[in-house]
Amino acid sequence: MDYKLDKGCHAVYAIQFHLVMCIKYRRKVLSGKVDMRLKDLTARVAEQFETRLIEQETDRDHIHILFSCKPSLAPSRFINSLKTVTSRLLRKEFPYITKRYLWKGVFWSPSYFLASVGQVTLADIRRYVETQKEK
Repeated sequence: MDYKLDKGCHAVYAIQFHLVMCIKYRRKVLSGKVDMRLKDLTARVAEQFETRLIEQETDRDHIHILFSCKPSLAPSRFINSLKTVTSRLLRKEFPYITKRYLWKGVFWSPSYFLASVGQVTLADIRRYVETQKEK
């Protein structure tokens, strides 16, 4: 297992999340330079939040991001900043996207999918907790 030591809050942790964000109206705009720039911006925002990007990949109308963060960081705070920064900069750098595919200056759908990702199964953890008195 890959554990990290957080000296600020005196904790050892291994917390990973799977995030999926969709383009507004599921427009298929993530290709070529837009795709590459989105991945670059995502990496920069993650670095500012001291969040480790494990993997990221796009399809034409959404992005999957696998990341790890400190327990002191609310994932929603990171996600909201990520959506705000990437939306603002992509609309500025690629204005044809907004004019042709999107309206009202909105790049991302307001919703997203977020799931915690463990390195062991729920059944393994349940069995471990249930057998604590036996050890």
